[in-house]
Amino acid sequence: MILALALSIVIGLMLGLLGGGGSILTVPMLVYALHIEPKTAILTSFVVVGISSLMALIPHARRGAVCWKCGGFFGLSGMVGAFAGGRLGAHLPSDLLMSLFGLVSLLTGLMMLRGSLSQPTQAATIEPVRVCPLRVPYLRVLFDGFFVGALTGMVGVGGGFLIVPALALLVGLPMHGAVGTSLLVIAMNALAGLSGYSQHVSLDLNLTGIVAAGAISGSAIGGLLSAYIKPEWLRRGFGVMVVLVAGYVLSQAVTMPLLNTTKQWLLNPQNPGWAVAGLVLLWVLLRIGSWIHKTDAVTFNAAKTNDKS
Repeated sequence: MILALALSIVIGLMLGLLGGGGSILTVPMLVYALHIEPKTAILTSFVVVGISSLMALIPHARRGAVCWKCGGFFGLSGMVGAFAGGRLGAHLPSDLLMSLFGLVSLLTGLMMLRGSLSQPTQAATIEPVRVCPLRVPYLRVLFDGFFVGALTGMVGVGGGFLIVPALALLVGLPMHGAVGTSLLVIAMNALAGLSGYSQHVSLDLNLTGIVAAGAISGSAIGGLLSAYIKPEWLRRGFGVMVVLVAGYVLSQAVTMPLLNTTKQWLLNPQNPGWAVAGLVLLWVLLRIGSWIHKTDAVTFNAAKTNDKS
């Protein structure tokens, strides 16, 4: 358990520094280092990441780097999605969940390596800026929050590295504001995902206590250090680590039994119909989301122009 404690401290440290990333390391650590059943690992990650996020939130809140209105609406919408995702994930095969987890981790790591948020963050650190906007694009916040929450609930990912870019690019928060606000959203999503999973999976209290203790200690340290270390300095290095973790998870999860099970499922005359229906529903939702983004962008940008004038 010494290894679990040491690794959980690192997880908490990353969470406090970057506003996310805890569960991207928590689930693989529990599954592959401690040989915990994937669904139990996902349930444990909700508890650990939720508690450590609240601990890391305190120093950010004291510095005024938490936008409660933006985070509240994003989190409430995300809780609905996380609960639904947790209920769905509890009925999916473990190998499929880990494969989805690997894909999400891979995309997240590649997104961090792009460094698309580096330039806005640097500009924000040179001149004093308003951390929280006067107006919030509610439709976009609610829509994106639901989808991030659903992903969180299904595969046990806290969503920090999805929430931080969303808050920075969607709401226009500076990086330190997006990091602090994301911790509030992560805690809310973790609570909802825990509610969805706990009805079907049992929790190992001893293991959860050990991992949570290490993560809380690390997150407290990370939250204090975040005032002195720019998150984007760590983002690229951590992105490489996430990509490597994703590669390992996919190499372990994508097995012949999983491929055979998927093939048999597709060959069942009834299942492809459900798959097509699901894809059509997803396409409709994405089209609605695209319309919301375009419509709300016009209103939001006009409101920001009026605020500046």
